[in-house]
Amino acid sequence: MIPSTDVEPTDHELLQAHVEGDPEAFGVLFRRHRDRLWAVALRTMGNPDDAADGLQDGMISAYRRAGSFRGDAAVTTWLHRVVVNACLDRIRAAKVRRAEPLPEDLDDHGSRGSLITATSETADPADLAVVDERRRLVLAALEQLPADQRAALVLVDMEGYPVAEVAQMLDCPVGTVKSRCSRGRARLAVLLGVLRPGGDPDHPPSGNPDGLSSVRATEASRAPPSTD
Repeated sequence: MIPSTDVEPTDHELLQAHVEGDPEAFGVLFRRHRDRLWAVALRTMGNPDDAADGLQDGMISAYRRAGSFRGDAAVTTWLHRVVVNACLDRIRAAKVRRAEPLPEDLDDHGSRGSLITATSETADPADLAVVDERRRLVLAALEQLPADQRAALVLVDMEGYPVAEVAQMLDCPVGTVKSRCSRGRARLAVLLGVLRPGGDPDHPPSGNPDGLSSVRATEASRAPPSTD
């Protein structure tokens, strides 16, 4: 059961309480990390409907497999691994690359997710239009990457997790994460070359495309599904 103290229980204590039969512990744990898990699912899947399905699959899996958690990583790292794997399983099963438009209400939830800030309400409308179009181009390009590269870039470049922690989430060597990010960035540089001033898609920039930084700084994700 959840320890009855004035101190907030740790993630590990909540997971252990769930394993021991506490009916509320897992819900508390999920709500604690829901926003960031939703942000990862949304960017990995590319649209809110599939993201909701992926997040649900992941949470059901985590709920059922909680007893298998070995404690060799942080609970939040384990939760991300389960959710990302659930999303990747859906992408691979579908064997399609989606390019659906972003939902119209993304900017209604500027505080959701991580490393994300809402666009200023006082910004020039013309600037907002440019930012919105850039965001759409970046996310559409991201969806053209192979699922493994997309997941690595979402976690490293958009969510800001350290490469070592992403390796734990994706259950692969650090070098594999670096390689997937490198290949993904190179591909995005080709797709997003037009986003740089004077950009030419036939002569793409090198390194981490500016587009990812732009999305990370301005995208606001739609509210995650409620468990209530």
